[in-house]
Amino acid sequence: MSSQPRSALVFGGTGQIGAALLARLRAAGWYSFAVSRQAREEQDGIHWLRGEFDAMPVLPEHVDVIFSTGPLDRFSRWYADARIASPRVVAFGSTSVGTKHDSSDAGERDLAVRLQDAEARVFATASARGAHATILRPTLVYGAGSDQTLSRIAAMARRSGFFVLPANARGGRQPVHVADLAAAAQAVVDVPATHGQAYALPGGETVEYREMVRRTLSALAPTPRLIVLPSPLFALAVRAARATGRLQGLTGAAVARMREDLVFDAAPARRDFGYAPRGFRPDAGMLPR
Repeated sequence: MSSQPRSALVFGGTGQIGAALLARLRAAGWYSFAVSRQAREEQDGIHWLRGEFDAMPVLPEHVDVIFSTGPLDRFSRWYADARIASPRVVAFGSTSVGTKHDSSDAGERDLAVRLQDAEARVFATASARGAHATILRPTLVYGAGSDQTLSRIAAMARRSGFFVLPANARGGRQPVHVADLAAAAQAVVDVPATHGQAYALPGGETVEYREMVRRTLSALAPTPRLIVLPSPLFALAVRAARATGRLQGLTGAAVARMREDLVFDAAPARRDFGYAPRGFRPDAGMLPR
């Protein structure tokens, strides 16, 4: 007699991490309820529920695990008031909780505070219910062609045929593939050592910012040209681009971070649940077309 499949409620299932996680759970024989703002076609092992945090559909009374792969602050507020029973919660946050805490940009500082508050809210709610929560903090995510860093760089370079960086863009980066994040989310579920813990999830290789961009451009065909400018000249180019309505999202804080090492220790994740991310080897299939 076969046992019942394990069940999950997945938020952010149409996003880059969520889609990879749903595919992994389905392959492992789980039955997942996934919430989406838009109607989705049913799939074996995945039941789509149409709704969002402010207009939640009818949910199952109990699932084995709740996974959150979208905005942590919104999930944490919903979870604090939710009535669904689940002994296990695995939620994605971000390493921005630490790297942007002292940013010169007010919006980035606010993001760090919201992430910190959201993490505390998830842990407190889970503890009050006798559940166990784990927070996963990815570094720079890539692999699905929809991230806000490498995919954006690739899209801009495709349009112009080149990409410009300052000469001091040598800060360390650890890009992490969405499939490795999905594997981590599944791996922590049955490991008691991860209860009540938050883990940085860097990629398997540390590269300089400029090398990260070079490898990204090399994955495109034809390969856009990488132009490296002295920092003062780069600053002038950025100001000129902003004046014409481009690069509105490239803040001074973001430019400054290109020369900063944003490097995290994977040892706790490796020790507790065997985290083993791949090195950074982007290809065209991981980037927007």
